[in-house]
Amino acid sequence: MLSFRRRLLLAHLASIVVVLGIAASGGYWGLSRAVHGQLDAALLALAETESSMLAASTGQPVRVHEAGAGPAPPSFQRLDRLVQIVDAQGAVLARSSNLGESRLPAPPSLIERLGAGEPVFETLHGFGEEPVRMVSVPQRTGGGLRVVQVAGSLDDVNHVVESAGVLFLALGVALVVAVGTAGALLTRQAFRAINDIVLQARRIGEASLDRRLPHPGTRDEVGRLVDTLNEMLGRLEHAFEAQRRFTADASHELRSPLSRLRTELEVALRRPRDAAQYVEALRSCLDDVERLTLLVEELLVLARLDAGQERPPAAAVRMDTLTQDVVRRLQPVAQRRGVTLVVSPSPPIEASISQRSADLVLANLLDNAVKFSPEGGQVTVQLAQGDGEALVRVVDNGPGLSVTEVPYLFDRFFRGSAARGSDIPGTGLGLALSEAMVRAHGGRIEACNGPRGGAVFTVWLPVAVPVAG
Repeated sequence: MLSFRRRLLLAHLASIVVVLGIAASGGYWGLSRAVHGQLDAALLALAETESSMLAASTGQPVRVHEAGAGPAPPSFQRLDRLVQIVDAQGAVLARSSNLGESRLPAPPSLIERLGAGEPVFETLHGFGEEPVRMVSVPQRTGGGLRVVQVAGSLDDVNHVVESAGVLFLALGVALVVAVGTAGALLTRQAFRAINDIVLQARRIGEASLDRRLPHPGTRDEVGRLVDTLNEMLGRLEHAFEAQRRFTADASHELRSPLSRLRTELEVALRRPRDAAQYVEALRSCLDDVERLTLLVEELLVLARLDAGQERPPAAAVRMDTLTQDVVRRLQPVAQRRGVTLVVSPSPPIEASISQRSADLVLANLLDNAVKFSPEGGQVTVQLAQGDGEALVRVVDNGPGLSVTEVPYLFDRFFRGSAARGSDIPGTGLGLALSEAMVRAHGGRIEACNGPRGGAVFTVWLPVAVPVAG
């Protein structure tokens, strides 16, 4: 089986041969028509000249006007031209000396066709040793119809056309060879770049995803393909890095409560204790089990979201009512930390999202804002609607976000320096889970620092059917 490169080259050559064949055929037939046209024009000019001279010599004997014998050189204009004058019955009235005793054919059918007054061209194949082209021109005088016939050899014309055909064929072969060679060189150069890309791609493995394919330096199809593959490699590198980081973080988050649980159990079993101490140890173990349960449940939800299995059907959720419910539920936690929760007035807004997802997202954002707000701080929830989207914005006046950490806020198990350097509880899955749920319902979530400090989290969700105020 031929390789793709050879098939491409053969297709290239085939297209060249077809184009050159069409062009050569057109040129050949055009040249043939031009040469034959020149001969017909010369024959017609001579016949009309002879006809006009015949009309001017009324009353004189009919004769063919040709140069007489003598020391003067022959007239090349009349050389190889046969001239004959016949009457309406086809009888020869005069003929040129180079005809000898022969006569040009003048059948009754030809005389009848000439009755229309137009010249008639014919090609005579059996007249002599060479094919002959003849024109017959009618000329009416007082004595009736006379016909002037002029014939010339087609041998020279055929030789010119044959030579032109050979020339076109030679040029076509030369062009095919030249263009085919150029096409082979260009194809080899293009496939050399592709071979380099293939070799480099084979060297890229899981441990070397930071490598990129060599760019040919052009903006053609190969260049765009390399750009696309390099962008894909960048996404793969980011995905593998996220997977490695996720595995390490998940192992750490699972190992910590398991280690504490094991320590509590070992201490409790090391020696006999009273009932109160056992109850205290069991409660501590229960706290670790609950944390592990929450962590596993969040991981399970994220896994199902990634697989497209955890997307509850969307419904029209009243975001203003839901916000009031979530704020009311988190109010005791905020009061214990001395944080005020404020909901800005807004008209009724409905978003297209499931009730459970919207509740979880808003609760996560408010819980984070309360955790990182200082005592006496304030967390504000703003609602708005526009351009087919419902907007929910949570603003706090805490320490804000580190610029270097903003791109990783929604990564799984990521916890910022402020969270790691304090005793604030958390697993680093809340924002990741919120972002996955919002994205699953066709929305998006972004984080930034406010103009006066503090963090600002903004959620955009598709708007459901508008609600009357």
